[in-house]
Amino acid sequence: MSSWRLLLTRPAEECAALASTLAEQGVFSSSLPLLEIEPLTLLPEQLHQVQALDQYCAIIVVSKPAARLAVEQLKAHWPQPPKQAWFTVGAATAQILDDHGLNVSFPPQGDDSEALLQLSALTQTLKRPQPRVLIIRGEGGRELLAERLATLGAQVDYLELYRRGLPHYPEATLARRIAGERLNGLVVSSGQGFEHLCQLAGEDWPRLAQLPLFVPSPRVAELARASGAQNVVDCRGASAMALLATLQETPAPAP
Repeated sequence: MSSWRLLLTRPAEECAALASTLAEQGVFSSSLPLLEIEPLTLLPEQLHQVQALDQYCAIIVVSKPAARLAVEQLKAHWPQPPKQAWFTVGAATAQILDDHGLNVSFPPQGDDSEALLQLSALTQTLKRPQPRVLIIRGEGGRELLAERLATLGAQVDYLELYRRGLPHYPEATLARRIAGERLNGLVVSSGQGFEHLCQLAGEDWPRLAQLPLFVPSPRVAELARASGAQNVVDCRGASAMALLATLQETPAPAP
């Protein structure tokens, strides 16, 4: 049995899946979703993007919610899935698209933007004349990815399918949960998830900032440290396997 007792903060469905995987490995966790997915109604120009997906040489889907909503749009507007290359930053997101018959590639090591940019299938796709890339995402995020793609000569467009909100919780919910269940580590899966963690913590943040904080990438690690987090651990990926590997290498704090 692991000594780690973790707070999970992903959307509710993803928290449940991660908690189950952790429990199988003897890791206790408590779920407090800090990201609530709200699908967006497509504007006419966004609907045109969906109908013109075959004009892009590469489509990058950056999250599981984006993948699920993208599949819904494909079912509504594409009787036969478009044949160009699709990319994701992780295996779980890729599986959602693969189940719909799409040609998906993802980095075998490290599910983040940096790893994706090193993927040979993507770099080869970008070598065609005047490459156009569509990034499917929620509102905001993955700006580094778009900037790097632009330096490689790609025209980059966004299709935003959802926004992430902070669910409502009573005041001091976060501090009470951590104290009541003797949690000794916090897990966030994105920069916005970390921002919501700080927002919910409020005046308790300076104290909670001393707990080990597991993050998915160097970008989120930098954001966390800049906000006062004292013990940031970069898992170099948001998957359950990346978290478990990091937990095995990181001693839990003394009780």
